[in-house]
Amino acid sequence: MMPRVVGVDFGTKRVGVAVCDPLHTFAQPVGTYARDESIDVIAGIAERDGVGTIVVGWPLDSDGNENVMTQRVDTYIDMLAERLGHEGRSVQFVRWDERGSSREAVSELLRAGAPRKQRGRGGARDRVAAALILQEYLDERNAEPGGA
Repeated sequence: MMPRVVGVDFGTKRVGVAVCDPLHTFAQPVGTYARDESIDVIAGIAERDGVGTIVVGWPLDSDGNENVMTQRVDTYIDMLAERLGHEGRSVQFVRWDERGSSREAVSELLRAGAPRKQRGRGGARDRVAAALILQEYLDERNAEPGGA
């Protein structure tokens, strides 16, 4: 069985986490967590299913430049890599341009009929954004010759 691919939408308050199916075809939201808890959840996925790649939303500004948030995401990636590395796992990290993912996540929640109060409550937007980031990555990778 191929190791899973995990998607991450890092925010200052919450981290959305998503995981792909065993065939690397579709992304499914896992949940929304505090930063340290998200690292524990991803380590648990790695232990249970194996994780080969973690796709992390890369929050570039509107001009495509890095900023304070990209520095925070880099720190998070370092923490996650250290945790997974201590557990003897080799994981590839992919920084994925996430511009527009939160707006698209709200649109997805609207299409699903989520009431306005629930769209941001409990981190629904964050976990859906993580799944959208991961799905974009999977779609692009699977479209390449020899992808998946």
